[in-house]
Order: sequence, then C-alpha cells, then structure tokens
Amino acid sequence: MNAKEMDNQLRIKTEGTLELLSQSPHYNRYEATPYDALDELFREYELQKSDGFVDYGCGKGRVSFYIHNRFHCKVTGIEMNGRLYEDALTNLSHYRGKAQRKKDGPLHFERCYAETFEVAPTDNRFYFFNPFSVQVFTKVVGRILESVADHGRPIDLILYYPSMDYVQYLETKTAFNLLKEIKLGGIYENNEDERFLIYQLQA
Repeated sequence: MNAKEMDNQLRIKTEGTLELLSQSPHYNRYEATPYDALDELFREYELQKSDGFVDYGCGKGRVSFYIHNRFHCKVTGIEMNGRLYEDALTNLSHYRGKAQRKKDGPLHFERCYAETFEVAPTDNRFYFFNPFSVQVFTKVVGRILESVADHGRPIDLILYYPSMDYVQYLETKTAFNLLKEIKLGGIYENNEDERFLIYQLQA
C-alpha cells in the first residue's frame, strides 16, 4: 500500500514535499516518516494499548494517526508550526469520521515548542524524526527525565534517521541504553541513516 492509499484509508492528507518552517536554526524542515518504515519498525517493536505515545515534530500527524489506528493507545502530537498544526487538526476531524471503538485511547495535538511541552505521567514512548537541534533535544529529554523522577516508569525513545549528536548525548550524558536497532531493508545498505534506534530507560 503506497502513501496515498494509506492516507486515504485513514482519511487524512500527509503527503507533500519538504517544507522549511522556521527561521530558527534549531528546528528542522518537515518530512513525514514513510509508512513502509513504520511498518518495518512495528514488525520488530510493539506498543501496548496502555502506552502513552508522544510524537515530537508531528507535522500533519502521519505517525500519530498511524499509531492510534494500529495500537489504539493514547497519542499526543507536538507541533510548533501553525500551518502544520492546522493541517493536523483538519486531519483529526476527518480521521474521527471513521468508525472507532469507544475504548480507544485519546488522540490530540498541541501547538507548542517541544522543550515547553509538559510530559504527562502516562507518557512513556517518545518519537523523534530528527525534528530539531541537539540543543533542543537535550532540553526535551531533560523534561522527560523530570517527569520520570516524579513518576517512575520505563521510558523508550524511538529515533528515526538518528542524528549522531542525539546518539552521543544519550550514550554519554544519560542512563538510556540502546534496546534495539532496526535497519530498513533495501535502503540501509545505501544510506546508513535509514534505521531506527530505540533507547530505553528502566524504571
């Protein structure tokens, strides 16, 4: 199933070219995670309905809708750009037109800078497609760790197309450990960034 077909199935629109969103050097351009990559990730890594998934730099919401539709857990999309946030809300309205089970977890979007987002005690899975600089990333991880200090729980960070600055920070400055590396078949051989790294912090 190609991207357009999957979007149609979810009743959303997330295709499009790369867009420059901010004059800030700390925020990167928007690009949706390929559905094929998500399919490959979740052949090897599972979410539970009890999980709270946070999608940083969610853009139009592709990952958020995919996760909610597949795992029915709580999902929060974080987006700082007003135009993309409005696109996500439009997609949410269309997505909610689908027949959904009443027991599905909540799905919502927040417009804010990632480093200001208040992590909920139920949030435990965090997704990053290289959305911002390592300076912002360290602040975001710091807020996650503050939440863990207040409400102890295991935490997973999922990095797609991982920045080596992110990796170096996690491995030298935090207690996160690499849980799993998932290389995308057929394309990793030509581009070693085409992979997922999953870092875990035990309770």
